[in-house]
Amino acid sequence: MPSDRPRHILPVIVLAQFAGTSLWFSGNAVLPELERALALDDRALAAITSAVQLGFISGTLVFALLNIADRWRPRDVFLACALLGALANAAIVVLPQLDGGRYALLLTLRFLTGFFLAGIYPVGMKIAASWWREGLGGALGWLIGALVLGTALPHLLRGALPGGAWQAVAVSVSVLAVAGGVLLHQTVGEGPYLARAPRFEPRAVTQAFANADFRASAFGYFGHMWELYTLLAFTPLLLAAYAARHGVALDVSLWSFAVIGAGAIGCVVGGQLSRHVGSARVAFGQLSISGLCCLTSPLAFALPPPLFLGFMLLWGITVAGDSPQFSAMNAATAPRAYVGSALTIANCIGFAISVVSLQVMAWVAPRLPVAWWFLPVAIGPALGLLACRRLALRGA
Repeated sequence: MPSDRPRHILPVIVLAQFAGTSLWFSGNAVLPELERALALDDRALAAITSAVQLGFISGTLVFALLNIADRWRPRDVFLACALLGALANAAIVVLPQLDGGRYALLLTLRFLTGFFLAGIYPVGMKIAASWWREGLGGALGWLIGALVLGTALPHLLRGALPGGAWQAVAVSVSVLAVAGGVLLHQTVGEGPYLARAPRFEPRAVTQAFANADFRASAFGYFGHMWELYTLLAFTPLLLAAYAARHGVALDVSLWSFAVIGAGAIGCVVGGQLSRHVGSARVAFGQLSISGLCCLTSPLAFALPPPLFLGFMLLWGITVAGDSPQFSAMNAATAPRAYVGSALTIANCIGFAISVVSLQVMAWVAPRLPVAWWFLPVAIGPALGLLACRRLALRGA
């Protein structure tokens, strides 16, 4: 570590990212209680998750078009979005007291939470990049690992708190997000390599996708995104269905945290491994394993509990572990003149694909046995592997 970079920089940014992104799946973690309190139907899971994703897409585009993180100090933006996102998240606790329009308001609040996450996750990355001239890839693994662990945290809180205390989960996550924003704002300034983002250029979409390497990396990332958030959203249902089928006692909330949070291991270990074998090979390997998990998931339901849980942990590690590597590949292969715009476009398309996948799963779920739900999801990893195989063979 260069002597001019304080040692606390990376740990603080990692903690702040972890705290802020815990807002992402707060609504999902307490969905059973929300369904009872608001009389929601079985489609609520896909709708609530999609609302956050659409909010994040919208926020990313607005922040890019208005150059928010350039007009104001990134740490100020991070803190403001942590406060506003926490407020939108905590507001769901008042919904049961309302007379009407509660479902529409719930979706609006989840959309707003996603919108303000666009000022936490990407802006945190920008702050981190301002402290690294080189070696950012390793830091990226830690940062995205923190994001993954943050998204899993609400499940842990729900499992640890007394049954029915869903309001406490929502409020606790919001308080944590605010604490993370304050911590970063007070202890981490912008680094010496802070770069002003180039103006967002919509025409970058044609320039970027005309590049064969960027196209290969981006389409690999799209295949990854088809699988990622669908598994994260439906993990509690898979675990609950397995427990009911085999008649075993399983703490669904705690195991959901373990499976989703295991992705942090894949992010950190993959980041270190990429230094030796390249991002493309790490991403290809992890996407291959998670895609194979999709294909073999019906067989996994026949396994005894220890093997099934081990299978789910492996799936959790690899489904998220390739995220930092696809981000690094997209950045490395984008046209130099349009890096920021190309990454924004790729992220927005990726999250839009996750919304489509969630809605497809909502349609599939009532029509297939639960053990077969993820067999159609394997199409995403398969197409992603076909797209990025040339980069992996080349060791990019």
